[in-house]
Amino acid sequence: MVWLEIVGWAGSLLVIVSLTQARVLRFRVLNLAGAVIATAYNTIVGIWPFAVMNGVIAVIDVYWLFRLHRERHDAQVYGVLEVPADDSVLRHLLDTHAPDIARFHPAFAAADPAPSAAFVVVRGDELVGAVVVRSAGDGVGRVDLDYVTPRYRDFTPGEFVYRDSGVFAAHGFRRLVVGGSPAPESRAYLERVGFRSTSDGWEREVPTAA
Repeated sequence: MVWLEIVGWAGSLLVIVSLTQARVLRFRVLNLAGAVIATAYNTIVGIWPFAVMNGVIAVIDVYWLFRLHRERHDAQVYGVLEVPADDSVLRHLLDTHAPDIARFHPAFAAADPAPSAAFVVVRGDELVGAVVVRSAGDGVGRVDLDYVTPRYRDFTPGEFVYRDSGVFAAHGFRRLVVGGSPAPESRAYLERVGFRSTSDGWEREVPTAA
């Protein structure tokens, strides 16, 4: 049956495409879809070794998707480190991902002026993002960079920086602002971490440190 062959090739194509994905969540979703189709195809045509193999792959993908979604807002999984403006780890992250940062944050200039506060977000021993804030005067902190590496682009690890407003109050900030017109998906993220839309951009009040 021609349609069955088409389904079988579609499953194989999805598995191949999944292996080209840098984003961990996208990889798992495409790999799962391909594995499920391949399992069904091989079961129908009676190729049991491949049916079992792809079935096991599908189960593994489901496990990791469940774990990734469960951990995406877990402060026990992601950590935030405040670092100096000239920190070598921060510099390494910015240099390594400079083209990607320029694409999504074209107005960001890493060296001029020096940031008032800088944070790196880690998952275990892996750097997954950075948040850079510069003083705009009068207690206002301008968020110049809220960046996530491609591997974790489907998640929002920057949220862990905003959970502790005390780190911003300690720098004398009473308000944080994000300029420009963020993309729709970025707006949902900004709302979730406490920003609100204003005529001048997006802003978030910083509670006074206790």
